Amino acid sequence: MPKRFDWTPSAYSTMENIITRRATVADMDTLLQFEQGVISSERPFDPTLKEGHINYYDLNELIIAPHIQLVVAELNGEIIGSGYARIETSKIYLQHPQHAYLGFMYVLPQHRGKGINKLVINALKEWSVQQGITEFRLEVYFGNVAAIKAYEKVGFNSHMIEMRMGL
Repeated sequence: MPKRFDWTPSAYSTMENIITRRATVADMDTLLQFEQGVISSERPFDPTLKEGHINYYDLNELIIAPHIQLVVAELNGEIIGSGYARIETSKIYLQHPQHAYLGFMYVLPQHRGKGINKLVINALKEWSVQQGITEFRLEVYFGNVAAIKAYEKVGFNSHMIEMRMGL
């Protein structure tokens, strides 16, 4: 695992009053709400999710683990977006020994389409490069066209489709 460097964004967003920063435990209430927002937006695409309240993430781990960078975007002191990069070991047959897996990508609905996702991804990209990472990976539901377009807009392209069958 590459050494984790202390990280602060080298440049703040050019968008007025929007900054990206490392998340802290003090952000937990908002992060828990964002997690439920992610789950709500993904439920229509995943019939395998349990009914009722569920959690995807160990948010404490995302905040404190040395191989994970959880970033939030703030507008005038209000958190409006999030995302993390987690360094993972790649399969031995790939050119890159490690990659950064992106997750918890969320922007409040009233701020979507304004480039917030791009700001978060750029902050995660900066941190990942500092860790010696050369590859980003993420998963998105096949039917989630809006998310796919958002990721393509910042440079991602489709690579593989995971398939499933209930038995």
